[in-house]
Amino acid sequence: MFWIDRPFYTLGVIYLVILMIWAVLSWFPMEPGSLTSRIRRTLGVVVQPVVAPFRKVIPPVGMFDVSFMVVFFAILIITEFILVRIVV
Repeated sequence: MFWIDRPFYTLGVIYLVILMIWAVLSWFPMEPGSLTSRIRRTLGVVVQPVVAPFRKVIPPVGMFDVSFMVVFFAILIITEFILVRIVV
């Protein structure tokens, strides 16, 4: 019932899972047209609009995309601390 009672929390958790899957898929080489490539491209449609504005402000540090980490932790903080503890 917790998931149904708090739809914004549920959406936040689902988005965090999508971000994690998208990040893990970026570690592996993919052939164009493969199933994993299509899954990553589909997840990118959901992830890129949120991460892209941060990429314009925060440059990558070496091979690490710091903007992705900022988005991930921001959504985690919003979901866990604000939506669970403050919003009843």
